[in-house]
Amino acid sequence: MPSNPHPLKVEVAQQVILDSIHPLGFERCSIDNALGRILQETITAPFDVPPHNNSAMDGYAVRSDDLATAGKESPVRLRVIADLPAGYMPTARMAKGEAIRIMTGAPIPDGADSVVMVERTQKDGDGVLVLQPTKAGENIRLRGEDIQTGNQLLRPGTVLRAAEVGTLAAIQRSWVTVTRRPQVAVLSTGDELVEIDEPLVPGKIVNSNAYSLVSLVREAGAAPLHLPLVRDSEKALEESIEQALAADFIVSSGGVSVGDYDFVKPVLERMGLEAKFWRVWMKPGKPLLFGTLRGKPYFGLPGNPVSSMLTFLLFVSPAIRKASRVPDTKWLLPQIQARLENDAKTKGDRPTYLRARISFQNGMFLARVMPAQGSGVLSSMLGAEGLVFLDEGTTLAPTGSTVPVILIRNPFGLQF
Repeated sequence: MPSNPHPLKVEVAQQVILDSIHPLGFERCSIDNALGRILQETITAPFDVPPHNNSAMDGYAVRSDDLATAGKESPVRLRVIADLPAGYMPTARMAKGEAIRIMTGAPIPDGADSVVMVERTQKDGDGVLVLQPTKAGENIRLRGEDIQTGNQLLRPGTVLRAAEVGTLAAIQRSWVTVTRRPQVAVLSTGDELVEIDEPLVPGKIVNSNAYSLVSLVREAGAAPLHLPLVRDSEKALEESIEQALAADFIVSSGGVSVGDYDFVKPVLERMGLEAKFWRVWMKPGKPLLFGTLRGKPYFGLPGNPVSSMLTFLLFVSPAIRKASRVPDTKWLLPQIQARLENDAKTKGDRPTYLRARISFQNGMFLARVMPAQGSGVLSSMLGAEGLVFLDEGTTLAPTGSTVPVILIRNPFGLQF
């Protein structure tokens, strides 16, 4: 087990981790279950969408030449020869002076070159009075207007969101090739912990970390394997880690500091962990263990709730994204520049990440640092969209100054 007399810088630790991660294989996935998956094939359009010229609204298919003089005071009467609902092909060809009642999405009949909205008409027996002229092409969606045959629609590495899934459905692709979803085992250790449905007796705290981490696993696009709470027993811990080895990644919370009852490191050493490092020069989150155990990446995260979440976001999430074959430009969390709305203070002893709420006004990002920044203050993560970064030696970034911010959520829908 490396002693790490000099803790690694964050960016160095991130690179060590990413260099140890190998992309996972592929699998076929129904588009019903494709949300959030990483596409691994090129999708081209097999046909035009829409497949025919169709009406953009309810109204009447007409010939624009017939309506050159139409107006509220001088309506033009057309004979209605058919009704055409959506989903049916027209059987009649329109001639001069004729119209066909048409619904949104129905194919445009031969002879028609425009659609007049129903609101611009009045029924008149077996005919219709049109109260305004139309232009050729008006209210018509053209064949291939959305997608044309042979268009490249989606590329490998695309995250499948609602729009992508809808597009796949539109071209009748019910199955696609995606990266196999990583499975991440999550386990928490500590005699001081109780589960959420156990009595909270004096001296104990609730095991919130496991639930935060399981949620972060899902947010990262992976599948969690939530293991039972592990007491401070080397035998129990070894048995739990053996279970965890069924997953692609292992994430434990607690037990990696320097206390007399921190059993994780000696157990892992006995099990054959190839440790890369166990400390990172950052605040919060210094006691971070990373290595590989029987070829599986192992992350030993700190036990404090905020430290646990931040180290997951900065170190585990990028590894999951690489394993999922996300493009390398998107492995790390995006960074922006923001103007502080209040003072940001630190001891200056280490590079520090302060939880903050981010807003956008007048073309500028604004950051408001949360009032409580302790590594055990889980509520400081509530509503936080970013981490204000203050480098070692900085004790104060005053209100109005511009600082780097790492986005841990993207409420603005920005593309990075």
